Amino acid sequence: MAAMLLLAAMLAAAAPSATDEAAIFKAAGFKKHGASWKSGECEGMEGESYQPGTIETYKDINGDGRPEAVVTEGSGICYGNTGTRFWLLTKEPNGTWKSMISEIGIAEFVPSNKGRAGWPSLSIGGPGFCFPVYRWNGRVWQLYTFEYEGKRCKKP
Repeated sequence: MAAMLLLAAMLAAAAPSATDEAAIFKAAGFKKHGASWKSGECEGMEGESYQPGTIETYKDINGDGRPEAVVTEGSGICYGNTGTRFWLLTKEPNGTWKSMISEIGIAEFVPSNKGRAGWPSLSIGGPGFCFPVYRWNGRVWQLYTFEYEGKRCKKP
């Protein structure tokens, strides 16, 4: 148990290796273009607001001792008012990366509200005042409720 906690603490402060970084982007469906990773969803719509793929989060989110990654790509033209899309990936026990969910919006984990396997619920933010919150059911991320600032709200 102590070793698992130490590993989780190390992952929280770590950055992915170059090999893991490439594997994360590839599992999310990105391709390398020069020094940037691009999903291809915004091709021809990059414009001034475009931000290529970035690993925003790299840490053990669900406490299983393996890292997860949240990848983002930004573009007001491509992703509308939210201006961003995210991909949540997890490292499997065999070392491969698996994409779990991808949505237009801003991923925010809600640690006080957990689903299966230690996964915190996932709020998907964007414009407005009532956001969908998803929970991991062991197979997929499933819509659980709508919330704003921790309080339930009516679906927009």
